[in-house]
Amino acid sequence: MSSLRFPALQELASEERKIGHYNGKRITSMFNSNVFTGRTMREFLSDEAYKSLTASIKAGSKIDRKVADQIAAGMKAWAEERGVTHFTHWFQPLTGTTAEKHDSFFTIKSDGTAIELFDGDALIQQEPDASSFPNGGIRATFEARGYTAWDPSSPAFIMETGFGKTLCIPTIFIAYNGESLDYKAPLLKSIAALDKAAVEVCRYFDKNVNKVTITLGWEQEYFVVDESLANARPDLVMCGRTLVGHAPAKGQQLEDHYFGSIPERVFAFMQDFEQESYKLGIPLRTRHNEVAPGQFECAPIFEEVNIAVDHNSLLMDIMHKVAKRHKLKVLLHEKPFSGVNGSGKHNNWSLATDTGVNLLAPGKTPRTNLMFLTFFVNTIKAVHDYADLLRAAIASAGNDHRLGANEAPPAIISVFAGTYLSQVLDEIESRVKDKFSEQDEVILKLDIHKQIPELLMDNTDRNRTSPFAFTGNKFEFRAVGSSANCGSSMTVLNTIVAETLKQFSKEVDALIDKGEKKEIAILHVLRDYIAQSKNIRFEGDNYSEEWAEEAAKRGLNNYKTTPEALDAFISENAKKVFFNNGIYNPRELDARHEIMLEDYIKKVQIEARILGYICTNHVLPAAIGYQNVLIENVRGLKDLGLGDDAYRAQLNLLKVVSNHIQEINDNVEAMIEARKRANNCGNTHKCADMYCTEVKPFFDKIRYHADKLELIIDDKLWPLPKYRELLFLR
Repeated sequence: MSSLRFPALQELASEERKIGHYNGKRITSMFNSNVFTGRTMREFLSDEAYKSLTASIKAGSKIDRKVADQIAAGMKAWAEERGVTHFTHWFQPLTGTTAEKHDSFFTIKSDGTAIELFDGDALIQQEPDASSFPNGGIRATFEARGYTAWDPSSPAFIMETGFGKTLCIPTIFIAYNGESLDYKAPLLKSIAALDKAAVEVCRYFDKNVNKVTITLGWEQEYFVVDESLANARPDLVMCGRTLVGHAPAKGQQLEDHYFGSIPERVFAFMQDFEQESYKLGIPLRTRHNEVAPGQFECAPIFEEVNIAVDHNSLLMDIMHKVAKRHKLKVLLHEKPFSGVNGSGKHNNWSLATDTGVNLLAPGKTPRTNLMFLTFFVNTIKAVHDYADLLRAAIASAGNDHRLGANEAPPAIISVFAGTYLSQVLDEIESRVKDKFSEQDEVILKLDIHKQIPELLMDNTDRNRTSPFAFTGNKFEFRAVGSSANCGSSMTVLNTIVAETLKQFSKEVDALIDKGEKKEIAILHVLRDYIAQSKNIRFEGDNYSEEWAEEAAKRGLNNYKTTPEALDAFISENAKKVFFNNGIYNPRELDARHEIMLEDYIKKVQIEARILGYICTNHVLPAAIGYQNVLIENVRGLKDLGLGDDAYRAQLNLLKVVSNHIQEINDNVEAMIEARKRANNCGNTHKCADMYCTEVKPFFDKIRYHADKLELIIDDKLWPLPKYRELLFLR
C-alpha cells in the first residue's frame, strides 16, 4: 500500500479520462425506458391483469394468484424483448445497501425440454437466505428461511450491469414468522397509517378527499475523488472516510467551490449516472457543486414517498457503479474529510390529497388556510412530542461526525416555521379565552388569509441551520445522513404525524359532541397544540452555543452520540406510537434497536482496526524512516566538527518526531486494549457505549500526532495521498 500514492498521481497526470455525454438524446426519450410503467403494462398485459395491477397500485387491493400469472408473463415478455435472461427480487435489508438474488427464466420440464418460465408464484414471493442479514435476534443463524414479497406499488425495472440485464422486482423482506427485516415493510405500514389519519382530518374541510399521498423529494450530497488515489488509502477503501490527514492550506474558506463550474471529468460522470437514472425512472432535476471542495449534489422532482425511497437507494448503487467507469470513487460517508463540510440527505416531505391539494401549502380561502394550519400545527406537535424518536431515526456512526459540527443541523431537534407563520401561530395562541366567539373565528381566519394569501416559497426565508424547517409548501428534514436509507426517517415521521392527527381528530370530535361548532373546535385544539409545542420552535442560528443553552432550558434533549440517541427506540413513547399504528411489534422494535447498536459497534470497530493498521504500517514506518534521515544528518554534521549550532534544528526536529512516534504508539496500544474490553463486555448496549466513550476518543488523539507528522516528514516519504490531492486533483 505504501507505494501506491505516487503511481496514482502519475496515472492521474497522464491518463486520458473517459468523457460521457447525452449522445444528442432528449431526457424524455430515455425516461422510464427500463421501467414497467402504466403504458408498458397496457401493451404487455391483458385487460384483466392490467386492471387488477392498477387497482392494487392505487387502492392496495390484493392480486389474485391466477392474475399474477398473467402479470408475470407480461413482465417476462417485456423483459425478454430487451435482452433480459434473469430476474431478482430487489430489496433493502438493514445493511444500509440493497440486495438481490438472481434467478434465470430458464428451467427444464419433466421430459427434459428446456423452456423460459416466469410465473405468478415467482413474481409474488421468493425465499432468499435470511440467516446472514441483520436481524437483531429475530433469527438464529441456523434458521435460514426468509421471504421477499412483491410490492406492486413500486414498478419493476431492468437494471443494466456491464453487458447483462436483470429484471428487478421491488419487494419487502420478512422473516419466516412475518417480522420485517428491511426498510420497506415498515415504511409501507407508516404510509397506510398516515393516509388513513390524514383523510379523516381532511374530511373536516372536504368530504371528497379519499386518499392522502405522502411525497418526498430528497437531496443527495456526495464527494467524488480519483479512484486510484482513494485505493491508495486503506481508510477510504474500508471505512469510506479518512481517519488521518492534515487539512490543506486551502479548503473551503474561499467559498469558491459552491455553485462553481462543474469540473469536466465530474460533469461527464454526472451525465453518465443521470442517463442510467432516467432509464430507471428516477426524475433527477438538479446538479451542482456543494460547499466543500470535491463535494456535489443532485436532487429529483418530488415523488410518492415509497417510490422516492426506492429511487434514492437505486441512485446510490448507480453512482458507485458508474463512477468506476470514469475511474472515480463516490464517497457517501457523512464526514469523509476532516475540516470541510460533511454530506447530508435533505428529505423534503409533504402531503397531497387526491383532490389536488398540497396540505402544507396555504390556499386562497379562509377554509383552505385553516386546513393548512391544521396539518402544519399537527406536524410541529408531532415533532415536539417525538423529537427524540426523530433524532434516533437519523443516528449513525457517520452522522455523529456531522451533526452539530457548524456545517449541519445540531443533534437538538427543533422546527423553523418562518417569521410570517410564527406570527400567525402566536396570534392563535394569544386567544386565551375559554371559547372562541364566531366573531373571533371570522377575524382570525381573515387575518390568516390576509397575512398569507397564498404562501409562496419566498414568503419565508430558509434556515439552513434548522434540522426540521418549513420551506414554503413542505417540511425539510435536513439532519438525515448522506449514506442513510430514507425509509428509516420517513417511517418515523409518517408514524408520529399519523398518531398526532388521530389524537387531533379525537379531541375535535369530543368538542363537537359537546355542541361546539366544527371550526371553533378545530381552533380550540390548534391553540392548545401551538402552546404545547412552542418549545420546539426556533427561528435563530441552530449552530450557536446560545441555542444549545436555550434548548436545555426549554427541556429539549441534545443526544450527541448514537448509542444514547438510539435509546429512544425502546422508550415507552416509541412503543406506544409504533404499536398503536401497527408499524412494529415488540420483537421487531427491540430487534431494530439491537441492529442499530450492532451497526454502530461494527463501524467504530472497523475504523479502530484500520486506524491502528494505518499507523503501524504506514505512518510510523514513514516517520521512523525520516527519523533515521535526521539521525544520519546529525551524525554527519557532528563528524565534521561544525559545533552544536550546526545541527540544533535537526535535533529539535528529531525530538518532535520522536515524541509524535511515541504518542502514536502508546495511544494505538491503549486503543487496542480498550477495544478488547469493549468486545468482551457481554452486552450490546454496554459495548456500544464503551466503543463510543472509551475507544473512539483515541481516534482524535492518534490523528493529532499523525497529522503533525504529515506536516514534518519529507513529502516523498509520506505514503498516503494527501487532502490537497484527494480534494483538488481529478
